[in-house]
Amino acid sequence: MTEYGYFLAAEEHGPADLVEQARMAEQAGFNALWISDHYHPWSEAQGQSPFVWSVIGALSQATSLPVQTAVTCPIIRIHPAIVAQAAATSSVLLEGRFRLGVGSGAALNEHVLGDRWPPAPIRLEMLEEAVMVMRQLFEGRRVTHHGKHYTVENARLYTVPEEPVPIDIAAFGSAAAALAGRVGDGFITTVPDAELVARFRRGSGAGGNSKPARGGLKVCYGPDPDEALRTAHRLWPTEALPGEVLSTLTTPGQFEQATRLVTPERLAEEVVCGDDVEAHIGALNAYADAGFDTAYVHQIGPDQRGFFDFYRTKVLPQVAR
Repeated sequence: MTEYGYFLAAEEHGPADLVEQARMAEQAGFNALWISDHYHPWSEAQGQSPFVWSVIGALSQATSLPVQTAVTCPIIRIHPAIVAQAAATSSVLLEGRFRLGVGSGAALNEHVLGDRWPPAPIRLEMLEEAVMVMRQLFEGRRVTHHGKHYTVENARLYTVPEEPVPIDIAAFGSAAAALAGRVGDGFITTVPDAELVARFRRGSGAGGNSKPARGGLKVCYGPDPDEALRTAHRLWPTEALPGEVLSTLTTPGQFEQATRLVTPERLAEEVVCGDDVEAHIGALNAYADAGFDTAYVHQIGPDQRGFFDFYRTKVLPQVAR
């Protein structure tokens, strides 16, 4: 049975608002939380980008829901040994209710220190090594590692949870889905693609069916569908951009240039806008039908309370059945 979580968009909301949304999500009946990990928003209109690990600390005191980053890139901007420390502390604060979602990143966030932005195959290679380093550190023992991409000297995490932090891997193509199956504890994506889920499970071998697949989607609830679409188009036209563009552009300004080609009609094909209950249920059912264990919903725009009331009373009770 598919469960439903809420996707906290740190590109669009400040830290206090994200914590309040987490409280409302729990009260509305959502089962889990995702939170994005960005240095920059996708556009100036979104306008936020708080440090995710500070927000997770606040979430641990505000909600009893499990939390996962969707997703952290542990390969360039932040060394995997530091990500491991942040994730271990988050898991201790959340009493084991934390999962680390990781991916191969976007230049938008990872270029800020002036490092080279490698091609996708190299980034996946780096990600696999980073996951190996983090798993060793989660055991709480002293680690020395001299690998192709990373060096760790006599590092030990003294604050670790009772069980190692699970690491789920984000994928939008077959190579990354295979990597998620081979080295991940679970799979993350933002498209209801049954073939990607199948690729992940095949790569996981005999234990594939026991590993969770988690998907994310965006909606824009509102009583006026046209106004909701205008809000979605103003804040998240990037939803209609192809994946390679998302990983290679480096500034919010460049994304704003690229999204000038995205019409409201094109965005409406990707994002459910308005208050049609069946349309929202259909978007969630697409993930259930594709074999996802959890689907996380992000409400675009400022009407968060209206969204949570709508899902609490009209959407979640139906999909729960």
